[in-house]
Amino acid sequence: MDALRIGVLGCADIARRRMLPAFRACPDTELVAVASRDPGRAEETAAAAGCEAVTGYDALLARPDIDAVYVPLPAALHATWVRAALRAGKHVLGEKPLTTDPAATAELAALAAGSGLTLRENVMFVHHPQHAVVRRLVADGAIGEVRGFRAAFTVPRLADDDIRYDPALGGGALWDTGVYPVRAALHFLGPGLEVAGAVLTRGGPGRAVDTSGAVLLRDVTGVAAQLTFGLDHAYRSSYEIWGSAGLITVDRAFTPPAGLPPRVRLERRDSAEDLALPPADQVLHTVADFAAACRTGAPLDPAVLAQARLLDRIHRAAGNTRPAPTAAAATERPT
Repeated sequence: MDALRIGVLGCADIARRRMLPAFRACPDTELVAVASRDPGRAEETAAAAGCEAVTGYDALLARPDIDAVYVPLPAALHATWVRAALRAGKHVLGEKPLTTDPAATAELAALAAGSGLTLRENVMFVHHPQHAVVRRLVADGAIGEVRGFRAAFTVPRLADDDIRYDPALGGGALWDTGVYPVRAALHFLGPGLEVAGAVLTRGGPGRAVDTSGAVLLRDVTGVAAQLTFGLDHAYRSSYEIWGSAGLITVDRAFTPPAGLPPRVRLERRDSAEDLALPPADQVLHTVADFAAACRTGAPLDPAVLAQARLLDRIHRAAGNTRPAPTAAAATERPT
């Protein structure tokens, strides 16, 4: 079967560092072109990636030699350009969060399904095999009945002009690092989570966005999930699952380097074991999964819709009153 021909809308850092190399390395995808509103930036990025440069996102979507697009634009632009790509007949891999509005996420899911197109959100850690091992341990009763969950994803302070500090572009810790522990809670505890409490703390340039957060979720049985995230912290990327008979700890859980052996620890009453698991490239796994989904027209993972609703409830529970991001504001920055 022919490789899926990929176009990229924007030259974001994550695209240049991680996704463009993965599209080139995956045998199921062919990187065709990258677009920017800035011709020079498009040329520079395309030259490094070994593909064509296109000026303007509409020009790329109009090309008949592209089957699917990757959208790594600021969060405030996701809904606009994911919608445009679907209407242009392209499959879409959208950077996380797919949108900052659960209604918009549901609309895009319906549009993709009605058009026979695949829509995916680029939450990559769920494609790393270490988490399937953890799920299997839990299902097999290795730690007894699940009693609690804790996850954290925090990163050091960013440059003052980073878009994640700009509320008009969809910035803030909840939309950036917060997605990971929220998705991990859904991944292991299921979709029936409710918000028991949430705090979002503002900081950074002008104190315009939330730069840290803490959330307490609970499922229908009363199992609690304690989540922490932030943009101004020592690096932390981990989760723990407590059970009635043991504990599973995963370090470097969300963004592990491709060559790093997973750090999964299983502790029980009289033993502690570090599981010997092979390294895996979760970026490459994500790209391969997207290509496979495009071949079958698989619908959007329901976890994406559950995540969108939960993020919105967290935002509301925290009493955050910052203005919603707008596509108009986001167009002020070329990418």
